[in-house]
Amino acid sequence: MILDRVTVEAMVFGGGFLGGGGGGSMEEGRRMGLLALEVGSPRLIPIDSLSPDAILVTVSAVGAPGAAEKFVKPVDFVEAVEVLAGHLGSRIGGFISSENGGISTANGLIQSAFLGIPLVDSPCNGRAHPTGIMGSMGLNRQPDFISQQAAIGGNPEKNRRISIYVEGPLSQADGLIRQAAVEAGGMIAVARNPIPASFVRENGAPGAISQAIELGQFIIADKSKPRLLAEKIGKRFSGGVITEGKVSSYQMETRGGYDVGRVEIGEFELTFWNEYMTLEKKGERLATFPDLMVTLDAEEGFPLSSSEITRDRRVIVIQVPRHNLILGAGMKEKANFRKVEEVLGKEVIRYLFQS
Repeated sequence: MILDRVTVEAMVFGGGFLGGGGGGSMEEGRRMGLLALEVGSPRLIPIDSLSPDAILVTVSAVGAPGAAEKFVKPVDFVEAVEVLAGHLGSRIGGFISSENGGISTANGLIQSAFLGIPLVDSPCNGRAHPTGIMGSMGLNRQPDFISQQAAIGGNPEKNRRISIYVEGPLSQADGLIRQAAVEAGGMIAVARNPIPASFVRENGAPGAISQAIELGQFIIADKSKPRLLAEKIGKRFSGGVITEGKVSSYQMETRGGYDVGRVEIGEFELTFWNEYMTLEKKGERLATFPDLMVTLDAEEGFPLSSSEITRDRRVIVIQVPRHNLILGAGMKEKANFRKVEEVLGKEVIRYLFQS
């Protein structure tokens, strides 16, 4: 598929919804996508069109969307690929996004436009997630896997420019990249984890970009009628509207390269760690990540990330059960959710796993 303006905008709107509070800014995603169309012809291809041994590289932004000093230029995403490619012994056959999100779904478009390498419709995960391990498709369980990661970002005028290449065990490499994002002002462009298409086909989220495009088409068609849109999406994905009202309380801090906080809408509470993690009504758990919890602007009908919420803003809260999403292998491992409990101080695992 050669992408055009209409498709790119649908990708970004749908990605913003599947971000579930995270996944970056839709405005930045739109800007990146439209720039890609100006400089080249980015392509989206199904993973089945590739040979099993084609090497795919994950591309993403890592950091806290709410960080005041974040600074990443479009060219940084291309340069991160070039740094990684300089350390590889084989040609890159395609890019995959780490997740769906306002900017995340568009990850790979600018690289595809500049380098002529396609974006593959099989991100690591079909919804946004906070940690690199969650988006690593189970690579952390591969005993001999050595992660290769390159990252670039930061404002040189503020002496925060960072360019880093890392090889090592996945969790340690992810931690170093996250720390680099902090040092760069809050966010950094990353290219990482070259792996065969056969592994991505089995452990990623094939078709999740197409799902984002479908959702985006819903949003573009009906965003002038937010309540109708919310009900339509809820019905399509066997979810539903939880509540509609003004934000009565909003708390957020940037901690360790993440946005962490909570939102209250009347008697409902959402907690977030970039993405919305829990939804409760008077202490009763209604949804737990990776269930998808979305705040939709009740006036203009577009998804709002957790960092874009403001007190007194009127929102619609939508919930989609996790089994109706396209999820990668990183969402199916109990150990990956322990950090969520540590950060939020709330139980998560017992709501997701039987033992």
